[in-house]
Amino acid sequence: MADPGLAHPKEKNTEARHFVTYRHLLNSALLYKVTKLPIASHIIQPEIMERPDTPPRTVTTRSQVISPPTPDVKRRIEENRLKAKALREQSIAREIASSSNNTSRTPSGFIATKDISLAGQKRTHSSISTSSVPATSRDARQSTRDGQIDDTAPQAARKFRKYVDHDFSKMTDTKGGFLNEEDDPWNKALHAPKEGDKPAHMTLKEWERHQLLKGLRNRKEGPFEPGLSVLGRGDKKCRECRSLEIDFVWEEVFKCRVCNGCKEKFPEKYSLLTKTEAKEDYLITDPELKDGELLPHLNKPNPHKSHWHDMMLFLRYQVEEYAFKTKWGSAEALDAEFEKRETEKKKRKEEKFKSKLKELKKKTRTEAYRRGIAGDGRGGKFGDAISNGKHEHEWGQTVENEDGMSVKTCVECGMEVEELEF
Repeated sequence: MADPGLAHPKEKNTEARHFVTYRHLLNSALLYKVTKLPIASHIIQPEIMERPDTPPRTVTTRSQVISPPTPDVKRRIEENRLKAKALREQSIAREIASSSNNTSRTPSGFIATKDISLAGQKRTHSSISTSSVPATSRDARQSTRDGQIDDTAPQAARKFRKYVDHDFSKMTDTKGGFLNEEDDPWNKALHAPKEGDKPAHMTLKEWERHQLLKGLRNRKEGPFEPGLSVLGRGDKKCRECRSLEIDFVWEEVFKCRVCNGCKEKFPEKYSLLTKTEAKEDYLITDPELKDGELLPHLNKPNPHKSHWHDMMLFLRYQVEEYAFKTKWGSAEALDAEFEKRETEKKKRKEEKFKSKLKELKKKTRTEAYRRGIAGDGRGGKFGDAISNGKHEHEWGQTVENEDGMSVKTCVECGMEVEELEF
């Protein structure tokens, strides 16, 4: 129960308010008798000037305080929850048992089985799922023994989910349909090792060292450069200056003993010619140029395209000796043969031009005859103006007239046009 002393101020305020209201009503009645004025405004005024009430203070009693449940209460709550759960499971089991007796049938009398599904009913996931993953599955994730995908494994990125991981160890390389080593195991050409490949028994450093030594050996440089000695009497010397420092590569390829200084000093003898220059200038054929004993050549990589064939470089004095002495007899005979071939080439070119022109005349004559038949009925000759044809101006040279303007005139119709030169 609330303390009666706490409600006493409220009762005092109520009595004071009634007293003030009664006093104002009494005064209003007296004023009405004297002045006979309406009393509505006087009645409302005390309510406007009334002092606002203070809300009472909220008092918390012992009955409003909630105490925590005791262990005995908790035990009874848990027992009630378990009983309700058991009752719910029993009701669900009864519903399942009652529904199993009512077998679903189609209008024709078919019963729903694993192989037959009724229309309008949703199949469960267990009825359509398989325990084993099919062979055509493209899921690259690791699967367990029962065929289910292990969802705990890290998932692939979204853009890589359609990626098919092929097992290259089980694939066969057919070499594009061409013959390979397996088709012909006794063919030495197919089983020959590639020149640029590193042997399996050599390391990368050993292979690089082998390639370096091979290049130095071919160029006669470094440790493979022949030694020079003043005591040697049979040493090879330059054919021009008798120097011992000859180019050993030229000596091996061209069988020509000459030093680097003499090569630059006599370019008319020791310059190198390409295969095209030897064919065009000295009229030497391809079989002669490919004969290494007849005309030795030096192979170098093509500077224009790396995948082209190597250049064949020939020594000028060797080419001239063969062309002047062996093949043509002299330089004059070579020049005469060159003029003869140029004349024949020009003659063939003129004959080809005349044949093309003759074909063009035939086509033009036929076209002129057809137009003449369609027009005035007369034929025409080559070079005659075609009747009823479109006129095309044939302008002459540009000349200056009396006014100093540059004009040109049509040869056929005499039309003049002015030209402005900027």
